Amino acid sequence: MPAVPAAPAPTPPSPWPVRVGDLLLRDAVEPDLESLLSFRNDPAVNRFMVRTYVEPDELRRDWLSVPESPTEFSCVVERDGRVVAMGFLDVVDGPGQPGAPEGTDGLIGYIVDPLAAGQGIGTATARALLRAAFDGLGLRRVTAAAYADNPASVRILEAAGMRRERLSREALWHAELGWLDEVGYAILAEEWAALSVRDSGVRPS
Repeated sequence: MPAVPAAPAPTPPSPWPVRVGDLLLRDAVEPDLESLLSFRNDPAVNRFMVRTYVEPDELRRDWLSVPESPTEFSCVVERDGRVVAMGFLDVVDGPGQPGAPEGTDGLIGYIVDPLAAGQGIGTATARALLRAAFDGLGLRRVTAAAYADNPASVRILEAAGMRRERLSREALWHAELGWLDEVGYAILAEEWAALSVRDSGVRPS
């Protein structure tokens, strides 16, 4: 008798919407796409992006498919009715030998509209992504990476509570600057829990 294929794992519920101060992090909808495209392809944003341009049809397809994805939990960030940032959260398998648990790790990223830069939106978005990864999805480890020459992104990752754990020398090509260093950041679930307790002012018993 032929084996019955296993049923696909159910898609975890979206961790959004979430409010952080005056920010609303939520799933993207069709009316958001024009705003997303306008600052995703802004040269000021793309100076330190590996992909410096995204086709409109690709952006539309990718964002509108997020709610059906079992591994992507990206969101848009709205303030006062205007989209000011986008956050990326992907669930991935941790590396290692065969038999390792699946879907344990996360990757995060963010893009802030240049018109809203310098207002703490990037840090608030990164923290919300980490909260969604650990408290919402139950992941064990989350990582992020940036050009070392992009101090704004590095500051966001550190302010969000992630620790730098690698420096890859001349690892990323930059069209204007040549080969640049890449920095990698990470945080474990227990580190996030300790950080959350510290920030709440509650002492563990």
